[in-house]
Amino acid sequence: MGYEIFNCGLDMLDELDEFYDRVNEHLENTINYPHWRRGEYPGRESIREAIESGSQYICMADGRIAGAFVLNDDPGGDYGAGEWRVPLSCGEYMIIHTLAVDPELGGRGIGGEMVRYCIDKAKNDGYKAVRLDVVPTNTPACRLYEKEGFLFAGEKDLGRGYEDIPTFLLYELNL
Repeated sequence: MGYEIFNCGLDMLDELDEFYDRVNEHLENTINYPHWRRGEYPGRESIREAIESGSQYICMADGRIAGAFVLNDDPGGDYGAGEWRVPLSCGEYMIIHTLAVDPELGGRGIGGEMVRYCIDKAKNDGYKAVRLDVVPTNTPACRLYEKEGFLFAGEKDLGRGYEDIPTFLLYELNL
């Protein structure tokens, strides 16, 4: 199966909203590792904002969305709290957000393909690292990022104000 990863436009909003809705439905019916909320996050408005800011990407396979993620340089929280190996200022690193794979296509390497795309894009765009945060119970995400070479950088409160997620696991890959 060949994958095509690209930055998407508003013409993909409906399809992407349906994709994340299917992912959230699956999470509701199994284990909601990232603590996403169907109809809330990721939801139509957060997807629209990501598309409009130019940070929403999709991975297509055989004419359908196989995965999606947001890639930008906005941590959306206090990344200064991290135990980073290399001290960097905001704007010197990219952050992966909201990475998801179609539940029907899991186990085919799509997540790794998207993470490697993010790493390559960050390198090509002159960033010094790729960083991200993960809900502490999201063991599948932790395994994926560690497999791709990311290193643990602490468990911290990022000041996001989520009662059900007081801390996040931080990961970094220095380029």
